[in-house]
Amino acid sequence: MPTLDIRDLEVHYAIKGGSLQALAPVNLTMHDGDFVVALGASGCGKSTLLNCIAGFLPPSSGEILLDDKPIVSPGADRGVVFQKHALMPWLNVRDNVALGLRFGGMDTSKRDAIADAKLALVGLEKYGDRAVYELSGGMQQRVGIARALASDPALLLMDEPMGALDAFTRETVQEILLHAWQASNKMVFFITHSVEEALFLGTRLIVMSPSPGRISHVYNDVPFSRQFLAHGDARKVKSEPEFIRMREEVLAIIHHREAAHV
Repeated sequence: MPTLDIRDLEVHYAIKGGSLQALAPVNLTMHDGDFVVALGASGCGKSTLLNCIAGFLPPSSGEILLDDKPIVSPGADRGVVFQKHALMPWLNVRDNVALGLRFGGMDTSKRDAIADAKLALVGLEKYGDRAVYELSGGMQQRVGIARALASDPALLLMDEPMGALDAFTRETVQEILLHAWQASNKMVFFITHSVEEALFLGTRLIVMSPSPGRISHVYNDVPFSRQFLAHGDARKVKSEPEFIRMREEVLAIIHHREAAHV
């Protein structure tokens, strides 16, 4: 069973006259099927943490292990979805999803079959032959999710993938993402600035605070994503008293931290 272990992770950036600590010691463990959402004000180290897990940024101290193997560089065992979809406009939708498989040397028929299966997972099975520019922003982001899943990574990393979407499209993509997560049972590490999105998607919520970035609060066994998957009514889930209570509690934590650092 895939496991991610983050042990005493610290990141320091060199600045004029010294260094800036971006992450205090961070410890986190994830298992197969976990959907962990990191939430916090700008500057709290969310993206720094994700970049370390992705292998884009080396830690200053500590280590990150995926299946007991140290992460030292990017790899196919981690799929990354960015805020901007970063699709190739000269390739059609199917070829965008299959791009990593193509680079890996997989033959055309096999990689196309995998790409079509992942497009079906995000509700785009009819769009494989379409040009990227013919799709809406929300559909393009779903193509990005399908591409990240195509290489069958152990861990899916998502850096505010819905931040640029309008409210209605954002909710639609949230629901599609949860169905894809349920079908794949992947570990997901997801960054957002939206408390409502964090509570709706995550099975675990970590709240981070700045100066230096660190995990200040952890909410385990957050139930709302599984409630939605069981009953299929997102608005009902988000209007439940417990959802509203937790939303206000987390908002108060973040606003208190922001006020303390103004």
